[in-house]
Amino acid sequence: MALAVVVVLLVVGSIIFHFMQLYGGPWYFTELAADWGTIDFTINVTFWVTGFVFVVANLFMAWCVYKFRHKDGQKAVYEPENHKLEIGLTVFTTVGVIAMLAPGLFVWAQFVTVPEEADQYEVLGSQWQWQFRYPGADGQLGAADVSHVTPANPFGINPDDPNGQDDVVVNEPNMHLPVNRPAHALLRSHDVLHNYTVTQFRVKMDLVPGLVSYLWFDPTVEGTYDILCEELCGIGHFVMRGSVTVESQAEFDAWLASQPTFAETQAISEPDMAAGQAAYAICASCHGAQGEGNQALNGPKLAGQGAWYTERQLRYFQTGVRGGEGDTLGAQMTSMSMTLADDAAIRNVAAYIESLPDTPLDPTVTGDVENGRKIYQANCAACHLDDGRGTWYTDAPSLAGMSDWYFVTQISNFGAGIRGLHPNDHYGEQMVAMATAMSNISAVSYTHLTLPTNREV
Repeated sequence: MALAVVVVLLVVGSIIFHFMQLYGGPWYFTELAADWGTIDFTINVTFWVTGFVFVVANLFMAWCVYKFRHKDGQKAVYEPENHKLEIGLTVFTTVGVIAMLAPGLFVWAQFVTVPEEADQYEVLGSQWQWQFRYPGADGQLGAADVSHVTPANPFGINPDDPNGQDDVVVNEPNMHLPVNRPAHALLRSHDVLHNYTVTQFRVKMDLVPGLVSYLWFDPTVEGTYDILCEELCGIGHFVMRGSVTVESQAEFDAWLASQPTFAETQAISEPDMAAGQAAYAICASCHGAQGEGNQALNGPKLAGQGAWYTERQLRYFQTGVRGGEGDTLGAQMTSMSMTLADDAAIRNVAAYIESLPDTPLDPTVTGDVENGRKIYQANCAACHLDDGRGTWYTDAPSLAGMSDWYFVTQISNFGAGIRGLHPNDHYGEQMVAMATAMSNISAVSYTHLTLPTNREV
């Protein structure tokens, strides 16, 4: 009897919970912002069919538990065959399956049929970031292949294809789309399986290495919506987020015109090492003549760091992405970075710093090295590599041989929200999440002690 009551309460509670979500609960559909209301309809049909079966089956079971409960002298009836019941169940199940499949097949046919007027663009996923490419004035995307991928050409656009020269490249996880214009997204991955999802659009599709998958939708409501990866793609999967801004055609055109073309990104001149050396003179007062760093002046080691990372951080200091409230040392760098007049000056000094000899530093932090190795391999190595040398591919700077005291300070800053919370610090946002997992400062100290002190090791 008690079991029958429990089953009935389970059914009643499930129905109440469902309708609570239906009318404003946090676990129901997000607000629809595209044309795929048919997907919502299909899901609702599935809910109603399976929900009806759930209610009927469980109430029947509760009735059976009550009706045929144990009584002295009562015996079960042996009835191995009941053709009437079997036929009824077969028909009922068939109707239920058809009711669920038919709308889905209809919607899928629409989903794979892209309208001719749809605007095409490309989504590139890699651990753990999103990038985007739009056709230029010619209306065509240039050919791309992984064989052409470099730090300056992350999409792998074929430089010999004239159709790719005017392609607009967006090397950040924020994209824009015009409202009420069908969008055809070509999906590519350079490494592992990812998934492009915008819940408000009701669309998602896997990005498969070596293939080009696709989806399409028509955004109908202006606003900014989250892009998520819904395929477990490694330790940084949970921070692989981006955004799509749906705006008027005029606003979209203005934004697109402000983004660089592929030809423009490839036309950057070679850095002037002599000019970089001259500009570095002001840096040497804190960071040392050879970029070896000076802890007494809070100047970390720079030698051994990739120019691509140094460039980015200098631009962050200039634009206020770094050096905000609470970051006393970063505020000092903000004013120092302003001595570099333009992007060319930044490239020059970053290239010169990269050319400096990478002399190993003596450790200044103590801790449990073996414990640090485990922490590093479990949390950091996926981006910064096993040897701590980092790579541009995952936007991870070199850690090996760098100033250990500075490493500890910056991890603490990420964890405390002093660094990485600026809306334009996309990679810092990922580090905030990782630093939170390493909130114990001892763990941070131990981690750095596991890394080689020389890039040649």
